[in-house]
Amino acid sequence: MVSSGRIVLFVLALLVLSGDGMRLFAQSQSFVDLRRDMVEHQILKRGVTAPGVLDAMEEVPRHQFVPDDLRDRAYVDSPLAIGSGQTISQPYVVALMTSLLELDGDEKVLEIGTGSGYQAAVLSRLAMDVFTVEIRESLGRRAEQTIAALGYTNVHIRIGDGYQGWPEEAPFDGIIVTAAPESIPEPLIDQLKVGGKLVIPLGDFFQDLVVITKTPDGIEKKDVIPVRFVPMIGEVEEQKEKR
Repeated sequence: MVSSGRIVLFVLALLVLSGDGMRLFAQSQSFVDLRRDMVEHQILKRGVTAPGVLDAMEEVPRHQFVPDDLRDRAYVDSPLAIGSGQTISQPYVVALMTSLLELDGDEKVLEIGTGSGYQAAVLSRLAMDVFTVEIRESLGRRAEQTIAALGYTNVHIRIGDGYQGWPEEAPFDGIIVTAAPESIPEPLIDQLKVGGKLVIPLGDFFQDLVVITKTPDGIEKKDVIPVRFVPMIGEVEEQKEKR
């Protein structure tokens, strides 16, 4: 009697040897090569050198987080549209923001602005748990499906206004914001652990990527590079009108 294991291996071998199987294998290998090139030429050469971040960027399949008609551009050095007027950030910016958190692997991280889910997936390779909030339900549900399909079980997605963070899960060791408010949402500072870092783009038309470190006496702010993110919406707009 032929064992079930041998039958499975035989079927897999037939698939690989078939035309469709060979095409799927070639496409998969092509994406692996593109990720390797992306890390080497777009990220490492620009000064992001943390081994864990480089490994995560090489591992996470960015092409799974973009619309089908843009998959051939998934690893180019630019942001890409993902619908609802939103974008997936260019790979270098994702890697840079991730590296600025200086994660060790046992942290709880909050992301504001799930978008495609790509940044959360990268963070999931470096943190114990990732909590991410998306205000646009269509994007959040799509990201939820992609994250689940890829097996990133330590990513938790909520549909809602990220201005208020995720208070039930606070405090957080690190927070990343992927949309730009003009000023720092106070609830995010409140939900950050002392010693933790908040990485956030700040500004209206002209924006800077900023790292906020929470100290026992307040916060320390460091400007990193000029950036261009979509504006943060929701309660942050109401707060702006009150000022």
